[in-house]
Amino acid sequence: MSAREYGVFLPIGNGGWLVSTTAPHPDGSYEYNKTTAVLAEQAGLDFVMSMAKWRGFGGSTDHWGNTLESMTMMAGLAEATEKVKIWATVHANIHSPAIAAKMFVTLDQISNGRAGMNIVSGSYADEFEQMGLWDADMSKEARYRMVEDWTRAVTRLWTEDSVTMQSDTFTLTGCVSRPHPRVQPTLISAGRSPRGRTFQAELCDGAFLSGDTMPELLEASRDVHDRAAALGRDVKTYAMLTVVMGDTDADAQKRVDVIGEGLDREALANMRVSWGMPRDRATSWTASATGQDAFQTPYVFGSPDTVVNHINTVVDGAELDGLMLIFPDYHADLPAFGEAVLPTLRAQDAARATGGLVRS
Repeated sequence: MSAREYGVFLPIGNGGWLVSTTAPHPDGSYEYNKTTAVLAEQAGLDFVMSMAKWRGFGGSTDHWGNTLESMTMMAGLAEATEKVKIWATVHANIHSPAIAAKMFVTLDQISNGRAGMNIVSGSYADEFEQMGLWDADMSKEARYRMVEDWTRAVTRLWTEDSVTMQSDTFTLTGCVSRPHPRVQPTLISAGRSPRGRTFQAELCDGAFLSGDTMPELLEASRDVHDRAAALGRDVKTYAMLTVVMGDTDADAQKRVDVIGEGLDREALANMRVSWGMPRDRATSWTASATGQDAFQTPYVFGSPDTVVNHINTVVDGAELDGLMLIFPDYHADLPAFGEAVLPTLRAQDAARATGGLVRS
């Protein structure tokens, strides 16, 4: 049984993953992210990952109004760290596969084999309309085909001397991309539809999954594992979790309450509009939103023991291979997590591997 993997979703956009005026507010700068990555490595986490985002959501927090570019930032973090895996995000709809292949070979060398590529299709129109890069005629089915062809092209460029390939969205003619990576970058993607899970099982090494309930998350994880196994492949599954920790459950509850008090309803409505929700419906929805809607992912709050128990419940209950973690205050929370939670999780992994007794 392989050890579970725990990583950090870096706050590459200002505000991190909390849409609130009363939450800690990471500024999204390189210095903030560099400190976060170093702290994640010191805590003993396995990977750091950053999203790619091209337009924010406004509101009183100007949520994600300031963002850095993922691949170049992660190249810097590869130099700033030694062990933690470095996973950058690339939009298949705006980068030629030949350009992306070369960029990640470069990241492979800088990181000494720790590189990972999180592949996204670019499905939010407002991000790309502003740059003249949105194809309004591309169907959802065509977008899936584009990403699949794009990913196959990248992996061929990493392994073949010359690639000729014709797709609806790109053409490679005797395309040469050397050097090849010393260690082929890990391929990751997020998705919850059956077509998305097929892509993950066939072409990726890791899958970020979500579900409205634990049974839904379990079903998605099993589906990816089973589809991959049928192809003779091993694909790891992950979910996201925000961790709000305190010395006691009551202390953590106070932190959650404070975050919820400052819910930025305007930014929240703009976010849903970007997802395709009509403006009037988004405004109506956010008018009745509660403090918990300040959190963009499922979250746990409590003492270290409570956090450990919840993480085990999620990972065991959904048969996951790991979690990508978010923290309100990365600089304060990461050392505390590394000291009070992660050692217990690692000890439990070791006990499982040897068939020993696992205690929560």
